[in-house]
Amino acid sequence: MADRRGQLAARVRDTLAEALGATRTRLSAAQAELTAGRELLTRVRRAAAAVPERVGAQRDRRLAEIDGRYASRIAELARHAADAARREAPGCAGADWPGWQPTPTRRAEPPGALRVGTVRIDDVDPVPALVPLLDAGHVQLTGDDRAGCDAVVSALLLRAAGRAEPGAIRLIGYDPEHLGGGLAGFAPLGTAGLLTFVGPGGLGPLLDDLVEQIRRINETVLAGEHGSLRDLAAATGRRPEPWRVAVLLGGDELNRHERGQLDRVVRTGAACGVHLVVRGVPVPDDPTVTRVVADTSGTRIGGPSGLPVRLDPPPPATLVTETCRAIAAQVNAGPPPTPFDELLPPPELMWREDSAVGLTAPIGSGPHGRPVRLTLGDYPPHALIGGPSGTGKTNLIFAWIGALAARYSPAELEFYLLDFKEGVSFARFAQGRRDPSWLPHMRLVGINVNTDREFGLALLRFLTEELRRRADAAKKHEVTKLAELRAVDPTGHWPRIVAVVDEFQMLLAGRDAVAREAADLLEDLARRGRSQGIHLVLASQDVRGIEALWGRPALVAQFALRIALPKALRILAERNDAAQSLPRWHAVVNAESGMVEGNEIAQIPAASDWETWSTLQHRLWRMRPADAAPARLFDGDAVPRLAEAPDFRALAVPPDGRTPRNPVAVLGEIIDVQARSAVLRLPRAPGRNLAVLGTRVDEACAVLDAAARSLARQHPPGTARFSIACLDPDADPIARALYDDLADDAAWYDEETVGELMAETADGLTGPGSPHYLLLFAVDAAAGALAARAGRRTGLEQLRRILHDGPERRTHVLAWWRGVARMRADLGGPAARTDQIGAWVALDTHGGELGASLYPGTGGPDWYPRPWRGLFFDRAVHRTGQVIIPYGPTR
Repeated sequence: MADRRGQLAARVRDTLAEALGATRTRLSAAQAELTAGRELLTRVRRAAAAVPERVGAQRDRRLAEIDGRYASRIAELARHAADAARREAPGCAGADWPGWQPTPTRRAEPPGALRVGTVRIDDVDPVPALVPLLDAGHVQLTGDDRAGCDAVVSALLLRAAGRAEPGAIRLIGYDPEHLGGGLAGFAPLGTAGLLTFVGPGGLGPLLDDLVEQIRRINETVLAGEHGSLRDLAAATGRRPEPWRVAVLLGGDELNRHERGQLDRVVRTGAACGVHLVVRGVPVPDDPTVTRVVADTSGTRIGGPSGLPVRLDPPPPATLVTETCRAIAAQVNAGPPPTPFDELLPPPELMWREDSAVGLTAPIGSGPHGRPVRLTLGDYPPHALIGGPSGTGKTNLIFAWIGALAARYSPAELEFYLLDFKEGVSFARFAQGRRDPSWLPHMRLVGINVNTDREFGLALLRFLTEELRRRADAAKKHEVTKLAELRAVDPTGHWPRIVAVVDEFQMLLAGRDAVAREAADLLEDLARRGRSQGIHLVLASQDVRGIEALWGRPALVAQFALRIALPKALRILAERNDAAQSLPRWHAVVNAESGMVEGNEIAQIPAASDWETWSTLQHRLWRMRPADAAPARLFDGDAVPRLAEAPDFRALAVPPDGRTPRNPVAVLGEIIDVQARSAVLRLPRAPGRNLAVLGTRVDEACAVLDAAARSLARQHPPGTARFSIACLDPDADPIARALYDDLADDAAWYDEETVGELMAETADGLTGPGSPHYLLLFAVDAAAGALAARAGRRTGLEQLRRILHDGPERRTHVLAWWRGVARMRADLGGPAARTDQIGAWVALDTHGGELGASLYPGTGGPDWYPRPWRGLFFDRAVHRTGQVIIPYGPTR
């Protein structure tokens, strides 16, 4: 019994223990859940407290973004508006007063709007505020700010006078309150008939006259063919009527007739170039009327609710007066130039003249209307033209060339023309994209050659060689002059040659080899060219260009024909100052070496504008011989294309389909009279490798790219290897394009694999093998990749072996080093021999860096780097380097 009670008690205790354990477990879980709940509550409360701050920060960021976009958009719109304003109001129409000067358009060109102030939006740069007037409408000024209205009137009139050709705008002033005092600054225009004043009570007759002018223009000038003078000028290239601007500054109340006439002028005047600038006179509403309200509280364009502007200050009184005096002086100087047609023979007489004894043509008309003729022959043999910028030197050259070309056929006369100043005026003599015609007499046109004196030197060398050829032919036929040679050899091609060099002093600038050789060749041509029909015409706008000749009296003496444009210095004899008082479009022509007694005054016609010249050129072009070819056009600012190079296009796989024995690599275009390419021949001979030296990535890549493509053009597919290693990321696009185009014949290497290329190539130099070309872009960057490997030669040692032994086994290296010092380091150090580099192209590397080891003589070549030019030297061919232009990107 006792045992049962004990057992029962034990079970009770066990049950109670289990219950107690379970209770404690549940209590622990409850406490953990309570703790977690409290922590969650704390986090929720903390997050809830952070929500306003986060939302506020996000709101602030969003507002800042909106403000930034707004400011950026406003700035962008302001820039666009400023650009549009500059286009609409070019030159003096929109320029600030400091430094302001007239910039007249031609009569056929629209003058654009005129600036009166600026518009400021927020904190961006102000935008010009423009008002249309000439060929656009009328302007009415109202408001109590009298000074502001006066500033607008003077600004509009001065800018309009500056944009119009001298004499192309007429002002009529009606100022009964101040009796013309409001327009006093423009009074100098009255001396040329460009400003007239109407006294008190004259408003009615003035309006009647304006209406009559409008009627006359509509009936007799526009005649129903054009809607306005502006349309007529755009269609015909000429404007037969001036602009008329009537400035009405107050007056009595208009009567019924005057109001009617004013309404007619407002409605119909703009189309006929009749415009009003009105203050104090009511003007009817019309779309052509721009209303400017100038109050002390501000100024608005477009009426009281229009665009707020800040007016410019009025133009300085001295600026107004001086500008008007200059315009009046130009108008008073005389009539415009005579028509170019007056220099030309009738069409049926063109190309009828014989040049055996010389070239003669009129250059203009003398004071009594008789033609003034220029002659180039045995005497005078050569001409010197001088005149400051803007005096018509280019126009004179056009007139002279046109007069000669119309009289002498291409078989009688050839032109070679160089222009050392920047500009493309003379490009029209050659075939162009805009005009496919060319002057049949022109053999060479060089433009923008101000930095390429080598091209001028090439022309002189060419002319010297032609002189030698003619002299040899004369000796063969036992004659001395061109006329005699043509008589005994009538089947030969012996035209007279006229070489025109504008801004020739650029050719003689500096104390280098180019200047010295050019001066020597120029003197030889001037002295001996007369007898063989080679004539020089040198022109300069800078007195220094003329002074460049005075140190060579034997050269100056050959230029007996002198042409001095207005204000020219040192063209004529020392005491001959006839050019100082010349008006525009005139020149002093002197065939007696500038002596006073040889003076003739000629009025030069306008010949250089596009329409005038094109008419003659198209006529002569249609008359050209069947075998005529366009002139060679050299533009110093243009980059030639490899695909257009004649030497590149002539390359092809040999007819028998075999590997070429002496492949050539085209490197660039030579600065020469003929469009020839600089080529590097790669026979199996020592040193037939190429180094490109310099840091200019695009130019260095262009040289290697042209070389590779020209070599690939000569090899049948699969017969030559092209290993391309690019070690400069900037060169990667061009190198990759080359690799893609060479396709299966090319292999690609980079910094990690270039060592394998060197090892494989060096180990393979055991026999002649197939042609292998290593094109190494920025090879000097591979120093780490070409480091020594255990038990093997370094990559640089292998490269040196390839350079030394490769060419005789048809393996050639064409590599770009980014400096001469880097190349020497790769070749073994400063004292290393460079015989294995048989040719090089120096880019932005000065001549002194090349040294005697790369160039014959001491001190290196006379080479001064300039953009997109290189100096090419081949030890096996050249005595001096050739300046080349790398070909532009292929793609």
